[in-house]
Amino acid sequence: MKIILVTDLYPVMNNEKTTPRTLYDFVQGWKALGHEVSVIKPNFILNSFIRKKPFYKQGQYNDVLNLNFWLPFLMVGKNFLDDTDSLVIAHMPSGILFADKLNVPFVAGIHQSDLDVLTKPIYKFYFGKRLLKALRNSKAIACRSYPLKNKLLNLYPEFSEKTFVAPSGIEENIITNISENLGDWQNRKIKVLTVANYKKRKNIDKVIEAVKDMESFDLTVIGNNVEKSILSTSADSNENIHLIDYLPHEKILEKMRNSDIFILPSENETFGMVYLEAMASGCITIGTKGTGIDGIVKNNENGFLINPTVTDIKNILNTIKNMDKNALKLLQENSFQTIQNYTKEKCCNEYLQQILRFCKDFGK
Repeated sequence: MKIILVTDLYPVMNNEKTTPRTLYDFVQGWKALGHEVSVIKPNFILNSFIRKKPFYKQGQYNDVLNLNFWLPFLMVGKNFLDDTDSLVIAHMPSGILFADKLNVPFVAGIHQSDLDVLTKPIYKFYFGKRLLKALRNSKAIACRSYPLKNKLLNLYPEFSEKTFVAPSGIEENIITNISENLGDWQNRKIKVLTVANYKKRKNIDKVIEAVKDMESFDLTVIGNNVEKSILSTSADSNENIHLIDYLPHEKILEKMRNSDIFILPSENETFGMVYLEAMASGCITIGTKGTGIDGIVKNNENGFLINPTVTDIKNILNTIKNMDKNALKLLQENSFQTIQNYTKEKCCNEYLQQILRFCKDFGK
């Protein structure tokens, strides 16, 4: 099958560190399944500068066609497609608006940014009607998480017949055996890990505030951003809090495998690959209710979901501390069973199967 992914959320160069690689992983996964995949990256230049994204001249970069626009996608047509019979999958608002102008069947991939355009006044005023029109024109809608699907259908129930969830998956080889020493905390501190760049909506400051006076816990925070100095001040003189500016991915996975609990109480999270990696590493995983990983992590079944408050963070950490080993083992076993359904190969294949199920006449 020939697939064209249309999105601005894609690295033009493999060494980009500021562009999330979740959609890149889908492309690589589809290629591994034997499909021919190319990428169109419609880049609204003003937005690129405002968001401090890498800027590239217009042109072809291996499998990526980078297109720059000062105004939102004027003069767009089928001339941008090498093969109009390709399966077109568009992600992010710019990708969906661009795909709608191609006048070919396409699938719309929904992220938190799309809901922002549909609901926040400043975005809604300029692009809301156009995005809604594009969603109505789409053959199917792929939401990146269960909460995003629920939020979209609460706004527009009319899309219920063509909407599904398309989560990401992890490399199968990072799934580790279940830890044998979980709950064996009589003679050591409980190791808590947070991994995220320091953005306000990640609520890392609340995790630090909660843990700093909890003597039974040892917290490590890994991430890099300009706000680190603010967090460093709140973590000063706390021997149980450790801030690490940056670690390569393999070292992060090693830290996860040596931790007991992973917590990231993010708000407005599209998905969150880091939760899957934590589950794959044997951590008891804590996310936020109604966002990102909710629906994969199920509260008190294979992990925990909380409100992003200092009080809730303290309460859940104490709850885990006081759980008996059998309860912890069951929680971890459930997490282990869950994560095996979220490998990259399974998620990439399921995404395409869902498209074919919802779009049986695709391309006709």
